[in-house]
Amino acid sequence: MIVLAIDPGSVTAGYALLQKEGRKINYIASGILKFDKGDEFLHRVKDIYDQTMGLMEKYSPDEIALESLIFVKSPSALIKLAQSRGTMLAALSQTHHQKIYEYSPNLVKSTVAGHGHADKEGIQKVLAQILGITNFKTHDESDAVAIALCHLLNRGTTMVVAPEKPKKTKKMGNGLASALAHKIKEPAV
Repeated sequence: MIVLAIDPGSVTAGYALLQKEGRKINYIASGILKFDKGDEFLHRVKDIYDQTMGLMEKYSPDEIALESLIFVKSPSALIKLAQSRGTMLAALSQTHHQKIYEYSPNLVKSTVAGHGHADKEGIQKVLAQILGITNFKTHDESDAVAIALCHLLNRGTTMVVAPEKPKKTKKMGNGLASALAHKIKEPAV
């Protein structure tokens, strides 16, 4: 099985292809897609779509893995990232409907490096040990390899979270005052 993983971006996006045969994981390819940042963002959308489709045509993967949206300090950067990711999803879903998976950055880090707050260099060291890859062009590329590895290692596992039993508390409402009542030591109104 071949997985294509993408670390979405509005100017560059990392991609990686890994193949799993039995218990063995093989590196196929990785790189970055560059979108012309000189263009106004809306003019890049077609380029993002076309380059994503180009990856699909070139490699014909069996499944797709993406990183879920991350917290970004700039609202405009978050909007552009979300739109880029949506454009990629539109392209990917043309041929891989219900074969697209997403993983949070913390899950990718904890799966690959053993803890959810590993830094970029730590991830690259683990990827070098596991897959023998040491020459990443950018962090986007190494992130995509980590996403692909995360998918292959988590594929077929089901995570079930048991719902917590509700705690019995005094009814205080749902507002900010009730959420912070324990901090200010006054009953919420």
